[in-house]
Amino acid sequence: MDVITEAELRELWRNGQGTLPSFPAGVRFSASAQDFLKSHGLTPTIVDAPAAANPRAEWDKPGTFPVVLSGDLPVCSECGQPVRRKPDHMTQLDATTFAPKTAPRLKFRGRVDSLHAFVMLAAAIARRYRLDALARHLDTLAAYCREIMSAEYNARPVAPLTLAGMDEVQLHAISHWPNRHLGIDHIAPGADDHEMLHWLNVVRTQAREVEVVALESFVPADLAHALNRLSSAVYVLELMFKAGKLGWTLDLPGARTEARR
Repeated sequence: MDVITEAELRELWRNGQGTLPSFPAGVRFSASAQDFLKSHGLTPTIVDAPAAANPRAEWDKPGTFPVVLSGDLPVCSECGQPVRRKPDHMTQLDATTFAPKTAPRLKFRGRVDSLHAFVMLAAAIARRYRLDALARHLDTLAAYCREIMSAEYNARPVAPLTLAGMDEVQLHAISHWPNRHLGIDHIAPGADDHEMLHWLNVVRTQAREVEVVALESFVPADLAHALNRLSSAVYVLELMFKAGKLGWTLDLPGARTEARR
């Protein structure tokens, strides 16, 4: 059973700009945390874990070690000979081939791997702030990064992205016209925004950069498209967070950015 300390409560309250997130059923508060709640006139909201409203996509599952080590020995892409001992400057391009680590596909794969790490980091930070719904959405986006890497490695089409019951078309529409769908304008994170919003923005920018790497690496076009939609999905999470639909209700600045392309 989870126990919330006074220090955790103070951090949540401060970064929530004077509000608290909802807490899951069964959570307990330490004696000093209870004193903090009483002294500030705060009543925590306790909610049951939400039921899964939307079925998960086949790819939306925990990660596993991706490389298959059985079967015939992969061959070197430069000399065509079987690789019995992997040289330091090479790695497995796919199940049948080793290639230099400077190969464009491997550069792309490495950047998607980095994006995956950023998404998981953002999910961990969301959990630290008790933003459980946001953390689950980020878990889904981390799984989609793994789907992109799997599709690239196995030279197969990448599955379409879905998030919180929204398909790619819906996510793209919300990212372009947030006022129509969420009732807020486009946002530009500022100095007064919550730390979580800035982490989401970091993830979004990383996704946009990896999309460019995909175009430069001449990987199949559907991989670049998948990254474009993934960046749209992260921006939708930013908008939902700013609008108070993912655990916090924050002031909405009047700033408006150019519509995302």
